[in-house]
Amino acid sequence: MRLNLARTLHRSAANGPGERFVVWVQGCPLACPGCWNPDTWSFDPRHVVEVEALAEEIGQVQGIEGVTFTGGEPFVQARALAALGRAVRDAGLSVLVFTGFEREALRNRAQRELLAVTDVLITGRYLEEHRTMELPWRGSSNQRIHFLTGRHSEADVEGTAAAEVHLEADGRVVFTGFPADELVRRRP
Repeated sequence: MRLNLARTLHRSAANGPGERFVVWVQGCPLACPGCWNPDTWSFDPRHVVEVEALAEEIGQVQGIEGVTFTGGEPFVQARALAALGRAVRDAGLSVLVFTGFEREALRNRAQRELLAVTDVLITGRYLEEHRTMELPWRGSSNQRIHFLTGRHSEADVEGTAAAEVHLEADGRVVFTGFPADELVRRRP
């Protein structure tokens, strides 16, 4: 089973509770105006990886609390992400999923399988007119956090980093989370 990925990040404190491995999937049918990741909209193959290989890579990262699936739209690749979610949950890690869909719309079998291995679900399209920097893990005020298991709770939201800047080995600067406008405008 394979996933089409935009990128991964081995460690982040801005994409859910604790230190997390972040997986950005490639492909999104929603194309929300003002989206943070418009480079992930195309469904063209970008970095195609085997689920087993990615699970092994995640397993080698020490000291993380969990894995975050974002995008693009994770529920477009729900079947493969459900398999990855089962593997990382079996390894003792939590799973957080960002989606532009509302929870009630996630009804097909693959989507239900991904929900079954999700500890925290963040739902709702990004709406530029509702943009906020006040709500952890969300870019617009209409988005909602759903705690689907007892692993995490509202208490885990407090004190979370809003954004991070990472310097890649090739010299690229990567922003993750929801950086303030002033920071993004200064980007080279």
